[in-house]
Amino acid sequence: MPELPEVEALREFLDDHLVGKEIAKVLPVAISVLKTHDPPLAAVEGAEVTAVQRHGKFLDVTTTGGLYLVVHLARAGWLQWRDVLPSGVPRPGKGPLALRTALTGGDGFDLTEAGTTKRLAVHLVRDPADVPGVARLGPDPLADGFVRDAFAALLSGERRQIKGALRDQGLIAGIGNAYSDEILHAARMSPYKLTSKLSGDETTALYEAMRTTLRDAVERSRGLAAGRLKAEKKSGLRVHGRAGEPCPVCGDTIRDVSFHDSSLQYCPTCQTGGKPLADRRMSRLLK
Repeated sequence: MPELPEVEALREFLDDHLVGKEIAKVLPVAISVLKTHDPPLAAVEGAEVTAVQRHGKFLDVTTTGGLYLVVHLARAGWLQWRDVLPSGVPRPGKGPLALRTALTGGDGFDLTEAGTTKRLAVHLVRDPADVPGVARLGPDPLADGFVRDAFAALLSGERRQIKGALRDQGLIAGIGNAYSDEILHAARMSPYKLTSKLSGDETTALYEAMRTTLRDAVERSRGLAAGRLKAEKKSGLRVHGRAGEPCPVCGDTIRDVSFHDSSLQYCPTCQTGGKPLADRRMSRLLK
Protein backbone atom coordinates (compact mmCIF):
# COMPACT_ATOMS: atom_id res chain seq x y z
CA MET A 1 0.00 0.00 0.00
CA PRO A 2 1.33 3.47 -0.84
CA GLU A 3 1.95 5.34 2.43
CA LEU A 4 2.83 8.91 3.31
CA PRO A 5 6.32 8.99 1.68
CA GLU A 6 5.15 7.55 -1.65
CA VAL A 7 1.99 9.66 -1.74
CA GLU A 8 4.04 12.76 -0.94
CA ALA A 9 6.42 11.89 -3.79
CA LEU A 10 3.44 11.42 -6.12
CA ARG A 11 2.10 14.78 -4.97
CA GLU A 12 5.37 16.48 -5.86
CA PHE A 13 5.53 14.66 -9.19
CA LEU A 14 1.96 15.67 -10.08
CA ASP A 15 2.55 19.21 -8.88
CA ASP A 16 5.29 19.47 -11.51
CA HIS A 17 3.28 17.77 -14.25
CA LEU A 18 -0.31 18.88 -13.67
CA VAL A 19 -0.43 22.42 -12.29
CA GLY A 20 -1.40 24.95 -14.93
CA LYS A 21 -2.82 22.33 -17.29
CA GLU A 22 -6.44 21.86 -18.33
CA ILE A 23 -8.46 18.70 -17.78
CA ALA A 24 -10.16 17.41 -20.90
CA LYS A 25 -11.87 14.29 -19.51
CA VAL A 26 -12.00 12.11 -16.42
CA LEU A 27 -13.01 8.64 -17.56
CA PRO A 28 -13.92 5.98 -14.99
CA VAL A 29 -13.28 2.48 -16.30
CA ALA A 30 -13.93 0.31 -13.22
CA ILE A 31 -17.49 0.51 -11.94
CA SER A 32 -16.39 0.65 -8.31
CA VAL A 33 -13.82 3.44 -8.53
CA LEU A 34 -16.03 6.55 -8.43
CA LYS A 35 -17.54 7.17 -5.01
CA THR A 36 -19.46 10.41 -5.72
CA HIS A 37 -22.05 11.56 -8.26
CA ASP A 38 -22.59 15.23 -7.34
CA PRO A 39 -20.90 17.15 -8.83
CA PRO A 40 -20.68 14.99 -11.96
CA LEU A 41 -17.30 14.32 -13.56
CA ALA A 42 -18.33 16.49 -16.50
CA ALA A 43 -18.14 19.48 -14.14
CA VAL A 44 -14.36 19.28 -14.03
CA GLU A 45 -13.92 19.19 -17.82
CA GLY A 46 -12.15 22.37 -18.93
CA ALA A 47 -11.00 23.17 -15.39
CA GLU A 48 -7.37 24.13 -14.77
CA VAL A 49 -5.33 22.34 -12.14
CA THR A 50 -4.16 24.90 -9.58
CA ALA A 51 -2.48 22.68 -6.97
CA VAL A 52 -1.87 19.10 -5.88
CA GLN A 53 -2.13 18.47 -2.16
CA ARG A 54 -1.84 15.50 0.18
CA HIS A 55 -4.04 14.57 3.14
CA GLY A 56 -2.51 11.53 4.82
CA LYS A 57 -2.57 8.87 2.08
CA PHE A 58 -5.06 10.85 -0.04
CA LEU A 59 -4.04 12.81 -3.15
CA ASP A 60 -6.02 15.98 -3.85
CA VAL A 61 -6.00 17.52 -7.35
CA THR A 62 -7.35 21.05 -6.87
CA THR A 63 -8.96 22.78 -9.84
CA THR A 64 -10.57 26.05 -10.79
CA GLY A 65 -14.25 26.27 -10.05
CA GLY A 66 -13.76 25.04 -6.49
CA LEU A 67 -13.64 21.33 -7.37
CA TYR A 68 -11.29 18.73 -5.90
CA LEU A 69 -10.47 15.34 -7.39
CA VAL A 70 -9.49 13.28 -4.34
CA VAL A 71 -7.83 9.88 -4.79
CA HIS A 72 -7.07 7.09 -2.34
CA LEU A 73 -4.90 4.38 -3.87
CA ALA A 74 -5.75 1.77 -1.20
CA ARG A 75 -3.65 -1.37 -0.99
CA ALA A 76 -3.09 -2.23 -4.65
CA GLY A 77 -3.69 1.02 -6.51
CA TRP A 78 -1.12 3.07 -8.37
CA LEU A 79 -0.78 6.11 -10.61
CA GLN A 80 0.87 5.87 -14.03
CA TRP A 81 1.79 9.08 -15.82
CA ARG A 82 1.61 9.08 -19.62
CA ASP A 83 3.20 11.76 -21.76
CA VAL A 84 0.93 10.58 -24.58
CA LEU A 85 -2.32 8.87 -23.66
CA PRO A 86 -3.67 6.11 -25.91
CA SER A 87 -6.29 7.31 -28.35
CA GLY A 88 -9.90 6.31 -27.93
CA VAL A 89 -12.07 5.74 -24.89
CA PRO A 90 -10.88 2.95 -22.56
CA ARG A 91 -13.36 0.13 -22.16
CA PRO A 92 -14.20 -1.75 -18.97
CA GLY A 93 -12.61 -5.16 -18.81
CA LYS A 94 -10.48 -7.47 -16.74
CA GLY A 95 -7.38 -5.27 -16.86
CA PRO A 96 -6.07 -3.12 -13.99
CA LEU A 97 -7.12 0.25 -15.43
CA ALA A 98 -9.63 1.93 -13.09
CA LEU A 99 -9.74 5.57 -14.22
CA ARG A 100 -8.07 7.82 -16.80
CA THR A 101 -7.57 11.57 -16.51
CA ALA A 102 -6.83 13.17 -19.87
CA LEU A 103 -5.43 16.65 -20.28
CA THR A 104 -6.04 18.91 -23.27
CA GLY A 105 -2.37 18.59 -24.29
CA GLY A 106 -2.69 14.85 -24.85
CA ASP A 107 -0.92 13.77 -21.69
CA GLY A 108 -2.47 12.61 -18.42
CA PHE A 109 -2.50 9.78 -15.93
CA ASP A 110 -4.08 6.40 -15.37
CA LEU A 111 -5.13 4.99 -12.02
CA THR A 112 -4.67 1.23 -11.91
CA GLU A 113 -5.46 -1.42 -9.33
CA ALA A 114 -4.07 -4.94 -9.22
CA GLY A 115 -5.92 -7.98 -7.89
CA THR A 116 -9.58 -8.82 -7.49
CA THR A 117 -10.29 -6.79 -4.34
CA LYS A 118 -11.17 -3.30 -5.55
CA ARG A 119 -10.70 -0.54 -2.99
CA LEU A 120 -9.19 2.29 -5.02
CA ALA A 121 -11.45 5.31 -4.53
CA VAL A 122 -11.95 8.57 -6.43
CA HIS A 123 -14.14 11.44 -5.20
CA LEU A 124 -15.04 14.68 -6.98
CA VAL A 125 -16.07 17.10 -4.25
CA ARG A 126 -16.43 20.79 -3.45
CA ASP A 127 -14.40 20.44 -0.26
CA PRO A 128 -11.84 17.70 0.56
CA ALA A 129 -13.48 17.39 3.97
CA ASP A 130 -16.56 16.05 2.17
CA VAL A 131 -14.59 12.81 1.76
CA PRO A 132 -15.22 10.80 4.96
CA GLY A 133 -11.70 9.37 5.04
CA VAL A 134 -10.19 12.85 4.84
CA ALA A 135 -12.56 14.30 7.43
CA ARG A 136 -11.51 11.75 10.05
CA LEU A 137 -7.74 12.09 9.59
CA GLY A 138 -5.51 12.82 12.53
CA PRO A 139 -2.56 15.23 12.29
CA ASP A 140 0.16 14.81 9.70
CA PRO A 141 3.29 13.43 11.41
CA LEU A 142 5.58 15.61 9.28
CA ALA A 143 3.69 18.85 9.86
CA ASP A 144 5.82 21.59 11.43
CA GLY A 145 3.37 21.98 14.30
CA PHE A 146 3.32 18.29 15.16
CA VAL A 147 5.82 18.46 18.00
CA ARG A 148 6.80 15.80 20.52
CA ASP A 149 4.33 17.01 23.16
CA ALA A 150 1.46 16.90 20.65
CA PHE A 151 2.40 13.30 19.85
CA ALA A 152 2.53 12.43 23.54
CA ALA A 153 -0.88 14.00 24.08
CA LEU A 154 -2.39 11.84 21.33
CA LEU A 155 -0.99 8.65 22.83
CA SER A 156 -1.95 9.55 26.38
CA GLY A 157 -5.59 8.76 25.71
CA GLU A 158 -4.85 5.39 24.10
CA ARG A 159 -4.54 1.91 25.60
CA ARG A 160 -3.62 -0.45 22.81
CA GLN A 161 -0.63 -1.90 21.00
CA ILE A 162 1.63 0.77 19.56
CA LYS A 163 1.67 -0.87 16.11
CA GLY A 164 -2.09 -0.42 15.82
CA ALA A 165 -1.96 3.13 17.15
CA LEU A 166 0.59 4.20 14.54
CA ARG A 167 -1.58 2.75 11.76
CA ASP A 168 -4.80 4.42 12.93
CA GLN A 169 -5.50 7.16 10.38
CA GLY A 170 -7.83 8.90 12.81
CA LEU A 171 -4.96 9.23 15.28
CA ILE A 172 -2.01 9.98 12.96
CA ALA A 173 -2.40 10.38 9.20
CA GLY A 174 -0.37 8.56 6.57
CA ILE A 175 1.43 5.68 8.33
CA GLY A 176 0.58 2.14 7.25
CA ASN A 177 1.81 -1.38 7.80
CA ALA A 178 5.26 -1.00 6.26
CA TYR A 179 6.39 2.25 7.86
CA SER A 180 4.97 1.34 11.27
CA ASP A 181 7.32 -1.68 11.18
CA GLU A 182 10.22 0.56 10.15
CA ILE A 183 9.47 3.17 12.83
CA LEU A 184 9.25 0.58 15.61
CA HIS A 185 12.51 -1.02 14.51
CA ALA A 186 14.25 2.36 14.54
CA ALA A 187 12.79 3.06 18.00
CA ARG A 188 13.86 -0.44 19.22
CA MET A 189 10.32 -1.09 20.40
CA SER A 190 8.03 -4.14 20.35
CA PRO A 191 4.99 -3.74 18.10
CA TYR A 192 2.94 -5.26 20.94
CA LYS A 193 3.95 -2.73 23.56
CA LEU A 194 1.00 -0.84 25.03
CA THR A 195 0.80 2.89 24.43
CA SER A 196 -0.19 3.35 28.08
CA LYS A 197 3.11 1.75 29.19
CA LEU A 198 5.38 4.15 27.28
CA SER A 199 7.76 6.15 29.44
CA GLY A 200 8.61 9.75 28.61
CA ASP A 201 11.93 8.68 27.11
CA GLU A 202 10.27 5.96 25.04
CA THR A 203 7.70 8.44 23.73
CA THR A 204 10.51 10.76 22.71
CA ALA A 205 12.41 7.92 21.00
CA LEU A 206 9.28 6.84 19.14
CA TYR A 207 8.49 10.38 18.02
CA GLU A 208 12.03 10.93 16.74
CA ALA A 209 12.06 7.54 14.98
CA MET A 210 8.74 8.36 13.31
CA ARG A 211 9.85 11.74 12.02
CA THR A 212 13.28 10.54 10.90
CA THR A 213 12.00 7.39 9.19
CA LEU A 214 9.31 9.24 7.25
CA ARG A 215 11.52 12.21 6.34
CA ASP A 216 14.29 9.92 5.10
CA ALA A 217 11.80 7.95 2.98
CA VAL A 218 10.41 11.16 1.48
CA GLU A 219 13.92 12.35 0.64
CA ARG A 220 14.80 9.04 -1.03
CA SER A 221 11.66 9.29 -3.17
CA ARG A 222 11.96 12.97 -4.05
CA GLY A 223 12.48 13.64 -7.74
CA LEU A 224 11.76 10.07 -8.85
CA ALA A 225 9.31 9.37 -11.63
CA ALA A 226 6.05 7.81 -10.49
CA GLY A 227 6.98 4.47 -12.03
CA ARG A 228 10.11 4.13 -9.88
CA LEU A 229 8.56 4.83 -6.48
CA LYS A 230 7.50 1.26 -5.67
CA ALA A 231 11.00 -0.08 -6.20
CA GLU A 232 12.49 2.74 -4.13
CA LYS A 233 10.15 2.02 -1.24
CA LYS A 234 11.03 -1.68 -1.21
CA SER A 235 14.77 -1.05 -1.40
CA GLY A 236 14.67 1.40 1.50
CA LEU A 237 12.84 -0.85 3.97
CA ARG A 238 15.03 -2.38 6.66
CA VAL A 239 12.70 -4.94 8.26
CA HIS A 240 9.28 -4.83 6.59
CA GLY A 241 8.96 -7.58 3.99
CA ARG A 242 12.38 -8.99 4.95
CA ALA A 243 11.51 -11.97 7.15
CA GLY A 244 14.37 -14.47 7.18
CA GLU A 245 17.00 -11.88 6.31
CA PRO A 246 19.63 -10.55 8.75
CA CYS A 247 18.80 -7.39 10.63
CA PRO A 248 20.96 -4.55 9.21
CA VAL A 249 21.63 -3.31 12.76
CA CYS A 250 22.49 -6.43 14.79
CA GLY A 251 22.50 -9.36 12.36
CA ASP A 252 19.72 -11.33 14.07
CA THR A 253 17.16 -12.95 11.79
CA ILE A 254 14.14 -10.78 11.05
CA ARG A 255 10.94 -12.56 11.98
CA ASP A 256 7.28 -12.04 11.17
CA VAL A 257 3.82 -12.50 12.61
CA SER A 258 1.01 -13.18 10.14
CA PHE A 259 -2.59 -12.11 10.47
CA HIS A 260 -5.57 -12.86 8.24
CA ASP A 261 -4.94 -9.90 5.92
CA SER A 262 -1.48 -8.58 6.81
CA SER A 263 1.77 -9.34 8.60
CA LEU A 264 4.37 -7.50 10.62
CA GLN A 265 8.13 -7.91 10.67
CA TYR A 266 10.53 -7.17 13.53
CA CYS A 267 13.98 -7.94 14.93
CA PRO A 268 13.91 -9.90 18.21
CA THR A 269 17.28 -8.59 19.39
CA CYS A 270 16.57 -4.94 18.61
CA GLN A 271 12.92 -4.86 19.64
CA THR A 272 11.78 -7.63 21.97
CA GLY A 273 14.75 -8.46 24.18
CA GLY A 274 15.60 -11.48 22.03
CA LYS A 275 12.15 -13.05 22.53
CA PRO A 276 10.22 -14.15 19.44
CA LEU A 277 6.65 -12.89 19.38
CA ALA A 278 4.15 -15.65 20.03
CA ASP A 279 1.43 -16.93 17.72
CA ARG A 280 -0.91 -14.17 16.58
CA ARG A 281 -3.94 -15.62 18.35
CA MET A 282 -2.22 -16.42 21.63
CA SER A 283 0.34 -13.61 21.92
CA ARG A 284 0.83 -12.00 25.24
CA LEU A 285 2.02 -8.41 25.23
CA LEU A 286 5.76 -8.05 25.28
CA LYS A 287 7.31 -5.19 27.16
